[in-house]
Amino acid sequence: MSERDVAGLRVLMTADTVGGVFTYALTLATELGRRGATVHIATMGGTMRPCQREAAAALGNVVLHESTYALEWMSEPWEDVARAAEWLLEVEREVSPDIVHLNGYAHGSAGFRAPVVIVGHSCVLSWWQAVLGEPAPPEFDRYRIEVTRGLAAAGAVIAPTAAMMRSLRTHYGPLASRAVVFNGAPAPTGKPTATKERAVLAAGRLWDRAKNIEALARVAPGFAGPVRVAGADRMLDGSTRGFPNVELLGWLDPPALSLAMEAAAIFAHPARYEPFGLAPLEAALRRCALVLGDIESLREIWADAAAYVAPDDDEALAIALDRFACDEDLRREYAERAAARAALFTPERMAEGTVAVYARLLGESRAGSGSRDRGAMPSCA
Repeated sequence: MSERDVAGLRVLMTADTVGGVFTYALTLATELGRRGATVHIATMGGTMRPCQREAAAALGNVVLHESTYALEWMSEPWEDVARAAEWLLEVEREVSPDIVHLNGYAHGSAGFRAPVVIVGHSCVLSWWQAVLGEPAPPEFDRYRIEVTRGLAAAGAVIAPTAAMMRSLRTHYGPLASRAVVFNGAPAPTGKPTATKERAVLAAGRLWDRAKNIEALARVAPGFAGPVRVAGADRMLDGSTRGFPNVELLGWLDPPALSLAMEAAAIFAHPARYEPFGLAPLEAALRRCALVLGDIESLREIWADAAAYVAPDDDEALAIALDRFACDEDLRREYAERAAARAALFTPERMAEGTVAVYARLLGESRAGSGSRDRGAMPSCA
């Protein structure tokens, strides 16, 4: 199989219904479909939203296999994780995929017959260190063991940034053949909004402390304009977190979120932890000026196309937002920088990098070499 010709390829791909991984899965499946591949998406984590199901149904090359098994990072998940492994093996027997593409870790050691690729979108141990400033407590030892075992069993590991790849190696040890493949997002269709509102928008799971929405809420009273936050505010245990001083938009479906980004002049993401960040990418494609947390992964993605603030520095966040609000020329300059940078992170490039990993792994499997290169694969960064 060449890196560009995947006609007839069958991929079994896992996706959770909770966060951006589902968007990633559909974006990649779309590009694989354009190359002639069929993608069986096995969902876990909860019931699919109607808009998720509709988006998948619109793709002629996608077959959905739905479940609500708990994800490995959830509370006391291990019975569900084991049942999900059995279910995934049944799906594999049913569809006979050429590649198993896991967007999680623990099922890497389930015993699939097809070669396994794991994509490391995030992980609990690196989240804990970045957000809470200390190693994860002993209660996550089982998680550490299962993730290490899953990664060790994979034929290849992909991360969306070099920073995330380094985190995986730090927390879980040596990895199999590896590649950095940046995520991608499609450019919006239609004409860009000519006039932007002097407003700040943030988006993400409000219950996730990594997003640092509370910092935005603290500085919002001093901002000369509305500060809006889109995202689910209900935590996994059913409780909610309050965020005074900001306008909570709730969870928005993709078209509504796109409209909110089109309208806002500034997108704020003062994150403490973000292995890639699809929301800033989507906002940049809609010509928002970016104010981002000053962390390694976001610097890697955005270089000089964003303003950066330390996640704990409320004063710096307030100053950055005010500068963009008060200086229209500066805001436009940064918005154009962000849009130009965002144009590099296309779905096509993401698919090419992923297919290159597939091709190498399938070549090794079909050659029957019985060994895998433990060194680094060429980066697609």
